[in-house]
Amino acid sequence: MSQTIRLVLSESTRAQLIRLQNNESTEEIIYTKVADHIEKKSPANAAILRRIAAEEGRHARIWQTYTGVPSRPNTKKILRTVLLARLLGFTFAMKRMESGEERAQKVYAQLYDQIPEAAEIRADEDRHEAALLELLDEERLHYVGSMVLGLNDALVELTGTLAGLTFAMQDNQLVALSGLITGASATLSMASSEYLSARSEGRSDALKSSVYTGIAYLLTVVLLILPYLLLPAGAWLSSLGIMLCTAVLIIAGFTYYISVAQGLSFRHRFAEMASISLGVAVISFVIGLLVKQFLGIDL
Repeated sequence: MSQTIRLVLSESTRAQLIRLQNNESTEEIIYTKVADHIEKKSPANAAILRRIAAEEGRHARIWQTYTGVPSRPNTKKILRTVLLARLLGFTFAMKRMESGEERAQKVYAQLYDQIPEAAEIRADEDRHEAALLELLDEERLHYVGSMVLGLNDALVELTGTLAGLTFAMQDNQLVALSGLITGASATLSMASSEYLSARSEGRSDALKSSVYTGIAYLLTVVLLILPYLLLPAGAWLSSLGIMLCTAVLIIAGFTYYISVAQGLSFRHRFAEMASISLGVAVISFVIGLLVKQFLGIDL
């Protein structure tokens, strides 16, 4: 039967089926490899990923009955996605991969008249696999609130502080020195505050929560101060511009990570965080300029 069907399929339809088959086979390998990697640490999550891999493999075999050619998995995509899962977490990598595939869902609708199984496979993609992905339970995502606290506080405080210091001092070395001292003390203060807050709530993970907060804060501090350390002392205006661009990129990157991993709106969260951080920076520009002009302080 499949041989007869293959003879009546147009070349464009058959090419579409081959792409779908290769993609399903690629994702089967990705899910399996990630499941192997997390098996010991998180057997429940590994079991979920294996169930999705089995679905992808079944889909690939259905398409193969129509194409009559073996699958050719995308090696680059496999390596890239598996590496991403190890660096940024399997929940982010898996959901990012599936959200990227949503753009190709309209291809299934074009196959309904010719391929009876197309509707069934699309239903699997839309419902079953999405539901399974929602069951993933990754430790680092439990501490998103702590990371947001550290990241947002560092962005608001440091962009404002560095902006004010830049206009007041107009010297990269002095700004970097002041920023490092401020950032280091603020990191310790924020981490300890998070620890005490979690302890007061009776949480057993207070230390881990404070570590996530401190790391997010410290990394943000380092990235924001870096332009002042790398550029010449007199290039304070350029350092200021790079610092603000870095702040926007940090907000965009972290917001994208959270929006993918937790299925949230990217635009709303990005606009909110960016407006707060840059708004504080603008106010600090003015304060720094006023201090230098009217108080007669010149360093």
